[in-house]
Amino acid sequence: MSCFQGLFFCSEACSLLLHNFCIYHISPPGHEVCNLLGASALSLDEPVLSVDDLADQIAEVLDFFGLGAVMCMGVTAGAYILTLFALKYRQRVLGLILVSPVCKAPSWTEWLYNKVMSNLLYFYGMCSVVKELLLKRYFSKEVRGSVQVPESDIVQACRRLLDERQSPNVWRFLEAINGRPDITEGLKKLQCRSLIFVGENSPFHAEALHMTSKLDRRYSALVEVQACGSIVTEEQPHAMLIPMEYFLMGYGLYRPSQLSVSPRSPLSPSFISPELLSPESMGLKLKPIKTRISMEI
Repeated sequence: MSCFQGLFFCSEACSLLLHNFCIYHISPPGHEVCNLLGASALSLDEPVLSVDDLADQIAEVLDFFGLGAVMCMGVTAGAYILTLFALKYRQRVLGLILVSPVCKAPSWTEWLYNKVMSNLLYFYGMCSVVKELLLKRYFSKEVRGSVQVPESDIVQACRRLLDERQSPNVWRFLEAINGRPDITEGLKKLQCRSLIFVGENSPFHAEALHMTSKLDRRYSALVEVQACGSIVTEEQPHAMLIPMEYFLMGYGLYRPSQLSVSPRSPLSPSFISPELLSPESMGLKLKPIKTRISMEI
């Protein structure tokens, strides 16, 4: 959820999204927000789910809520899983909004980088070294700060959220992503429109360019955001507004001309606080959904 707070706290983007959509957020197994749902640690002895398993679980979540075709938005690893889902379940995806996506198998550099983090997570948990490696992957140098410049609020918030994650669960997810296959060949077969955002300072910048080159150019667009890392939704959410507006206009969707209460939303987009977006304030009772794959383990 921390990948999308900046976007939803941006009133213009929030009004665009809440006016047109009912939002469902899907977390990887064991990544539920601990202070709300009490995610428990998954056993390290259980088999690690593959990225195919994670994509199949999305279909089970949609079936659980009785959803047909949906618009998908994902960041980095989540973008990969949603793209894989779109390849496997083409009739269920209307469009893809991907932030710093990947589509190839890990390079030797990334594979080794991930293995170092995996070993640290396995033996030492969410230690300071792992957090620094993850923050370097997520954010640009400008917001991470330096000796002279303190790190930004969004980096401090992310650091606190990493402390709340269960280390075994993060380890399992990282292992799944590090074992991902190359899906480049299938990209030409995507039947939905795609909008890709990538920060110019993201470690996945070249990967996003490669992915864009393989998509059908009639139905895809790339937006490169200057002075930004991987999580554009947090660092530069305003840069996403106009491209998303034009993208959604292709579906006959629009942003209300005046900031007012959307008929589909209990929120006023003119002022949005974290408290207003909490599940309790919207009358929601959240609990993890047990999918077929997770129950078989």
